[in-house]
Amino acid sequence: MNERQARALLFSAIEGGHPFWSSEISSHGALATIERLQGGGYDDIKFHKLISTLATTTADQVLSAVDRAQAQLLVPGDALWPVGVEDLMAPPIALIVKGNPEVLTMQSLAIVGTRNPTNYGVRIAGDFAAGFVDREWGIVSGGAYGIDSSAHRGALIAEGVTIAVIASGIDVNYPAGNTRLFAEICEAGAIITEVMPGHPALPARFLTRNRLIAAISGATLVIEAAFRSGSLRTARDAAELLRPVMAIPGPINSPTSEGCHRLIGERAAEIVTSVADAVEFVGANR
Repeated sequence: MNERQARALLFSAIEGGHPFWSSEISSHGALATIERLQGGGYDDIKFHKLISTLATTTADQVLSAVDRAQAQLLVPGDALWPVGVEDLMAPPIALIVKGNPEVLTMQSLAIVGTRNPTNYGVRIAGDFAAGFVDREWGIVSGGAYGIDSSAHRGALIAEGVTIAVIASGIDVNYPAGNTRLFAEICEAGAIITEVMPGHPALPARFLTRNRLIAAISGATLVIEAAFRSGSLRTARDAAELLRPVMAIPGPINSPTSEGCHRLIGERAAEIVTSVADAVEFVGANR
């Protein structure tokens, strides 16, 4: 077994964003980590499930599952590996990509927000996506309904590149209503995940997915987010990575803009009101 195969095997057995195993693999390498697991180097009782999974799974089985999903596995060191994820405290063990993996190396803007936007939010997301596409940036979002979908579609309408970072297996269209959108994204852009094919989108996976959106992107823009929103987590992840964070203001009495106003009020995000504002802010903070 080589290092790539070892990463594939560990990727299939360990939930994405696990701080301990990310640290172990980064420190010792994937192959050495597997050897220690199999040789009693870790607590046999505490990690019994992981050790058992490794004993009954092969790297070929993992890679075959990825191939059947018409996708490919990327690992650190690959030419198209998005190096920004290495800045995370718990970088991914590997990533599964469908579409054109070359887009993972281009400069990109994350656009995130509520799943229940107003018409104002939908329009703004599309306009900002198109504006950055015109400047040859890619648009990164989470493939969900609402602001995510509006950002993806805005990039596609402008004939640009967009990347969907999803919380399920690469062959699981979640949400199902975006099946056609996912197919369109793959034509020029890409869909990526750190979840094995066939696995569902669990609540915890959306939080770990959000850190990838922030890490892959050069900057993050929040458009309409409730006071407690996963989009705010993405914004804070981006801030922790010292990436520019921006937020669009809305009506002061709009619940869907409370999260954006919170970020702006806490000085956690720069207020922007035009594509030109956003481009200037990102350019000055890179």
